[in-house]
Amino acid sequence: MTIKIGIMGYGNLGRGVECAVKQNKDMELVAVFTRRDPASLKIQTPNAVVASVADMAAYKDKIDVLILCGGSATDLPEQTPEAVKLFNCVDSFDTHARVPEHFANVDAAAKEAGHVGIISVGWDPGMFSLQRLYANAILVNGKDYTFWGRGVSQGHSDAIRRIKGVKDAKQYTCPVPAALEAVRAGENPDLTTRQKHTRECYVVLEEGADAARVEQEIKTMPNYFDEYDTTVYFISEEELLANHSGIPHGGFVIRSGNTGWNEETKHVIEYRLQLESNPEFTTCVLVAFARAAYKLAKEGQSGCRTVFDIAPAYLSAESGEYLRAHLL
Repeated sequence: MTIKIGIMGYGNLGRGVECAVKQNKDMELVAVFTRRDPASLKIQTPNAVVASVADMAAYKDKIDVLILCGGSATDLPEQTPEAVKLFNCVDSFDTHARVPEHFANVDAAAKEAGHVGIISVGWDPGMFSLQRLYANAILVNGKDYTFWGRGVSQGHSDAIRRIKGVKDAKQYTCPVPAALEAVRAGENPDLTTRQKHTRECYVVLEEGADAARVEQEIKTMPNYFDEYDTTVYFISEEELLANHSGIPHGGFVIRSGNTGWNEETKHVIEYRLQLESNPEFTTCVLVAFARAAYKLAKEGQSGCRTVFDIAPAYLSAESGEYLRAHLL
């Protein structure tokens, strides 16, 4: 069995998917679709083609799963419902507040086409979401805490770059140390969004851009910055390249709870990710769920799914016998 993969978009995520596909021996990259001139795009996979997004329909029967690598602010809400009409799809939509709306749009299109779409795949939403669900199911009397960073948020950086007058930008999400330690100590504090994280934005302006307007647009952006203490630093393009070229990230999912007849026993569940490359890790998750989309489609299923709906065995290239013998 070889799962034929397509990639839509060839930025940081697209390049990461290409690397991840190479590591998964049951997969083959067939095509990369781009909004740029295909002749200008150089990929690393021999024999895979580069084609225009406008020509995707010609590959309808040549690709098992399309992995969408656009941004969540404006790309994926339009692209995934359209692409799932042609292919089984996986995306990394990460605007938490809009997940129900995005799910409904993809679900309707996928069911009509008879395809599977898995949305909001990555590490948060994604792996962190699973840890929250598992911990909630196990410690029913408790509290959830999620801390991100310190690291670069691709989605938030992308949202800043779409502001008029911004040439380039990187955004760091930073846990508040005192809040993190209180949670680990089992104190179960009530924390507001603002008390858990701060945000740091490093922005390169276009020549002549209004810095005050850009800063105001960043700090008041709904779903991204308006609920956080946000600091904006305007820097040169050279400084951004020298000091902020990497894309590290990570974070913690913690649930503390009590058990026992009188709730006298304390427990803390903690799941941590420490990532040298946010996009390369995210795309490894995307590729694993592409395998799940393929398996579901082979079973004749259709419609939209999230990570909550996928049995763990569907992510693995190994057989059930192997998993029971080696990982259980």
